[in-house]
Amino acid sequence: MSFTVKNCKIKGQGAAHDIVVSGGVFGGASETVFEFNNCAVFPGFIDVHVHLREPGFSYKETIKSGSSACAAGGYTTVCSMPNLNPVPDNFDNLNEQLKIIGNDAAINVLPYGSITKGQLGLELSDMEAMAPYVCAFSDDGKGVQSDEMMKAAMIKSKSLGKMIVAHCEDNSLLNGGYIHLGKYAAEHGHRGICSESEWKPIERDLKLAAETGCAYHVCHISTKESVELIRKAKAAGVDVTCETAPHYLILSDKDMQEHGRFKMNPPLRDESDRLALIEGICDGTIDMIATDHAPHSAEEKGRGLEKSAMGIVGIETAFPLLYTYLVKTNLITLDKLVELMSTNPAKRFGFSSGLDDGMPANFTVFDLEKTYTIDPEKFVSMGRATPFEGWKVSGECLMTVCNGEIAWRKGEEK
Repeated sequence: MSFTVKNCKIKGQGAAHDIVVSGGVFGGASETVFEFNNCAVFPGFIDVHVHLREPGFSYKETIKSGSSACAAGGYTTVCSMPNLNPVPDNFDNLNEQLKIIGNDAAINVLPYGSITKGQLGLELSDMEAMAPYVCAFSDDGKGVQSDEMMKAAMIKSKSLGKMIVAHCEDNSLLNGGYIHLGKYAAEHGHRGICSESEWKPIERDLKLAAETGCAYHVCHISTKESVELIRKAKAAGVDVTCETAPHYLILSDKDMQEHGRFKMNPPLRDESDRLALIEGICDGTIDMIATDHAPHSAEEKGRGLEKSAMGIVGIETAFPLLYTYLVKTNLITLDKLVELMSTNPAKRFGFSSGLDDGMPANFTVFDLEKTYTIDPEKFVSMGRATPFEGWKVSGECLMTVCNGEIAWRKGEEK
């Protein structure tokens, strides 16, 4: 497919340019023209943490619906988490997912292999057989509880040239909690999750990463202690990166409501944690922003805070929320946001990102002036639960191109 996108601003700044796509890469010649007057072109966003729910839980989301939602949010590459049925803990199980991706994915979808068999934490998965086909190894949804098991996983992963991507959660410290152990929980009679249940496993893993030399990435950090531990480990030369999610940067537990759409894991933390995450974004401690897009059925999210499933959707709202509440408020620059959403995850996970001639044509076009209200009923995702329902944002995705093909175009929804 060959076409030209005319009169767009690269990364939303400077003079307008024309972008030509031919043969799946930037550059060449074309006849078809798309006119987007003074809209912004960004390298395709990359999310290293999404739940596409298939195989096993297609009533929540499918690879087709989830990847289409990703395209509608400006994403061209995402990494799908392994809490599936069957768990991708060997090649045969992984191949079930790979076949669906090959048939149905609207963008680049790269799966994780699980760290342990069945994500049970008792025995390593068949990492060697899966290594050529996965982006990294993770037991996301569960923390690896055993020090010995995590060390063995790191040693094996390093030998295969793959990262360990860790959901850090100490089950012994959860005590039946389901929201943050803070003021809101105390005032409303809810059982809380302490911050130590996150940062204590990170502290352990950082020591193991230093010992083994394994490339290590921390999922969805939410506490100020986590930020400081990772900051110090980076300064000491540990091969570590980390992510946080939009909701931890914009909300804290003072924003909680008695609805399942405010329940996720880790939970919304204290305002001091949110501010520490912002600081970590600004000083480079936090390398990237991932959505942890986690769709559930309406029934699963409609049981209130205590009984609802943990997880919210976020792939279609990530950029407009971050642009509106971080960039337009001058907390970070637009260039910094692009680094967090594309450049940095590409570098760490070995993907391409950029708008130069000859590179794969993975990009998205946004109207940064378009202001609208977030309406979950308009989501492409099958999931509807978001704490940002009714929020006003700026920045609407008009087109997403993946590998030179149009994956999403506003007004031509599939």
